[in-house]
Amino acid sequence: MKAASKFLSAASAAALSAALVVPGAFTVQMMSVSAAEAAVVNRIEVRGNSRIDADTIRSQIAIKPGRTFSGSDVDEAVKTLFATGMFSDVRINQVGSSLVVTVSEHQIVNQVLFQGNKKVKDAQLNAAVQLKPRSPYSQASVDADIEAIKDAYRRVGREEAAVTSQVVDLGQNRVNVIYNVNEGGRTKIAAVNFVGNQAFSNRRLSDVINTKRSNFLSFMLRDDVYSEDKLRADEELLRRFYYNRGYADFQVVSSFGELDEASNQYTVTITVDEGPRYTFGDVSVDSSIPEIDPNSLQSLVQSRSGSVYSAKAVEDSLIALTERVAERGYAFAQVTPRGDRNFENRTISVVYTVDQGAKAYIERIEIRGNSRTRDYVIRREFDLSEGDAFNQVLVQRAKKRIEALDYFERVEISTAPGSEPDQVVLVVDVVEKSTGEFSIGAGYSTGGDTPGASVQGSVTERNFLGRGQYIRLSAGGGKDSRDYMVSFTEPYFLGRRIAAGFDVYKSTREYRKYDSEVTGATVRFGLPITENVSTQLAYNYSQEKYKFTDRCDSNGNGIADGPGDPDPIPSGNVCDVSQAIQDAVDQGTWAKSSISANLVYNTIDDMKSPHYGIYANFGTEVAGLGGDAEFVKFTARGTVYQTLSEEMDIVGLVTAGAGHVQSYGSGELRMFDHFKSNDRIIRGFDYNGIGPYDPAGDEHLGGTTYFHASAEAQFPLPVIPESFGLRGAVFADAATLYGNKVDRHIGQPTEFDVVGTSMKWRASVGVGLMWASPFGPLRIDYAVPVAKESTDKVQEFNFGMSTRF
Repeated sequence: MKAASKFLSAASAAALSAALVVPGAFTVQMMSVSAAEAAVVNRIEVRGNSRIDADTIRSQIAIKPGRTFSGSDVDEAVKTLFATGMFSDVRINQVGSSLVVTVSEHQIVNQVLFQGNKKVKDAQLNAAVQLKPRSPYSQASVDADIEAIKDAYRRVGREEAAVTSQVVDLGQNRVNVIYNVNEGGRTKIAAVNFVGNQAFSNRRLSDVINTKRSNFLSFMLRDDVYSEDKLRADEELLRRFYYNRGYADFQVVSSFGELDEASNQYTVTITVDEGPRYTFGDVSVDSSIPEIDPNSLQSLVQSRSGSVYSAKAVEDSLIALTERVAERGYAFAQVTPRGDRNFENRTISVVYTVDQGAKAYIERIEIRGNSRTRDYVIRREFDLSEGDAFNQVLVQRAKKRIEALDYFERVEISTAPGSEPDQVVLVVDVVEKSTGEFSIGAGYSTGGDTPGASVQGSVTERNFLGRGQYIRLSAGGGKDSRDYMVSFTEPYFLGRRIAAGFDVYKSTREYRKYDSEVTGATVRFGLPITENVSTQLAYNYSQEKYKFTDRCDSNGNGIADGPGDPDPIPSGNVCDVSQAIQDAVDQGTWAKSSISANLVYNTIDDMKSPHYGIYANFGTEVAGLGGDAEFVKFTARGTVYQTLSEEMDIVGLVTAGAGHVQSYGSGELRMFDHFKSNDRIIRGFDYNGIGPYDPAGDEHLGGTTYFHASAEAQFPLPVIPESFGLRGAVFADAATLYGNKVDRHIGQPTEFDVVGTSMKWRASVGVGLMWASPFGPLRIDYAVPVAKESTDKVQEFNFGMSTRF
């Protein structure tokens, strides 16, 4: 005991001597203090900071002067300061009664520059990288940016792109970061092969997916870029395609792309298991809710017994049943389809069961990834809001609506637990894409009121300022035409699902005998009535001016060409003007004020490449709310698409339409108010080439009434790869255009001669070639009239933009 006491006394004396010899030099490293120990400091000293204020750094840590703290508090303070992203190094030590926080600040990025990039522009790369001007520099961010730049190049088919970084020190703790890009060669897709498909050909399945084989147009279309994400999306497209055509057991066994490094080309192989084709067996509705009569819901079921099984029909039935049950006050009711396969006769019987589901409410809707698009633009696509009953069917409908906006590359909606057991959080993750477009192009048309070559340029933004608004400015024209237009659309007017917008335009035309100038504006409102039915109301005002050409005087007579040609144009030339045209031109400036309404019914499966469905448009226009025109005009047009052969991808369509215009009051119909024939009414004839005719002026005057019908079969072209977007067609057209209200000289009792005012049918047969080009759908038709009148003007070839709907 005495020895121990002496040893402790000696140790204490040694410690006391050291403290006296080196006063204040005893430093405690708080990083090694155990969690059980505690200390107090009088002040917090910050060292090493140059840009960041010391008080800002002190405010970030939980340790305060005069309060006890432990080693774990120091650890947490270090982590907190590192998490700010402002420091490359942080050390915290206790020196006597002071806590010393020593930091090393990150350098600040002055500029982020890109060199060597041509295929991917600076704006796209700036959006991809993390480092921005005035952000802290770190090597981790540079490494992440290099990978992000490579990913951007992979998305445009350049797998070999190499990226290096360079840091230029500008002094005063500022740097420029330069990314040097070697873009490398562009990878292509040599072939897209399908294995295991029996019901549908490779060509038909290639038309379904977005990954295309490379061709001479790929540099513009960019549809031959290989991507794993794109391939996964193609798998889903194939599943939907098969499920909607009866193949309920369909599976994608595998899909992959194999790169041949020698040719820098991918070969894509998709292996499928189609399974048998099913039809619907018995279809019924069952309800466990006593107040819900299943018989009253049967009419809402769109899947019919005996028809080919379709997942879309089941989905549409689910939505219709869920909405009807919710309307009856059962917000938490769940509609569940239960399928029963009969493998012998290959049928699937479906029972839609209505149950009272568990109560769950939406606590909040959280949107992520939308750096440009405003939150409310996404939220308004939901028929649900915070506090409403959770409904998975309505969530999926909202997902489709958001995808249809075409503002995002990808949309994912998931759920997360809320703060209470009956609360859920809807999480919407989006990846934005470019919605602006500048285009300039040229074209050629053999039809219309101004045939020939034309050019057009436009600037379009589909998501203006991230508000979901559409704006377009365009200008164009040809040898005899000029067109200018400004369009704007607000898709949710006054917070309602009503599209409101306006168009302001000016058009000039130079015809053989006269010129026209039309300036006008339209204010329009569009309203969806159901998922398939919509309507549009509009007010239209236009001012029309007509005058004879420089070679014709105000009476339509020829005049001298100039000093070198004192003789007027001989009789029988271009200035022999129809009395109807002269009367219309003599009226001078003509104002038209009208309201119009259109009702659209649309069940088309794919507006770009229709295979089944109906598109019908019924319209009316009433002129006379001021202005000079007083008439009522009715038009109707409908097209039915039906796939005739899934294996051969043959699509049939039947189109029918009609129109009638009638003056009222004291108003007179001018020649310019009448209907004129075009290739949408009948092919094989010139624009305004049939109908009432004035022999004196060699001019068709248009008609008050028309009917037309067409039958067509469309098919892929053999040998030519489907990725070219070429399809052929055979068709037969029939039409009549008759009736005329300008067969009397206005203000005079005598009539002038107009022939062909009675109903006479014309008919033609022909072949066509359609091309889904980068400039829009183009079409060439060759039609031969098989029934015509002697006054008709024939035009067998027709080339121009395709107008299906």
